[in-house]
Amino acid sequence: MKSDTGPNLPHPADDEIQLAKVLFALSDPGRLELVRQLQEAPLEAARCHLTDPEIPKSTKSHQMKVLREAGVIRNEPHGRGRLLSLRREALERRFPGLLEAVLGAL
Repeated sequence: MKSDTGPNLPHPADDEIQLAKVLFALSDPGRLELVRQLQEAPLEAARCHLTDPEIPKSTKSHQMKVLREAGVIRNEPHGRGRLLSLRREALERRFPGLLEAVLGAL
């Protein structure tokens, strides 16, 4: 029987987060916008938006996947939707000051 919350998606362990993948994930303006939205608090995936409302849902899903697989965000079941959160502590432990430098440069 399928759960209402959907499947658990794989996330890299904190010590498996790689700098090259994080930098690649943060290099795209759309993905960077999603990270900016998660700075203050986790958000339901449906509430996160890309800068261009004409961008297809499949593109938004891909952007979230790249961020998740790089270890920048967590994407976990939450009720009938999904909750996105920034992995700020893990990124700070692995690469001190990186996230603040990137987000502060905007």
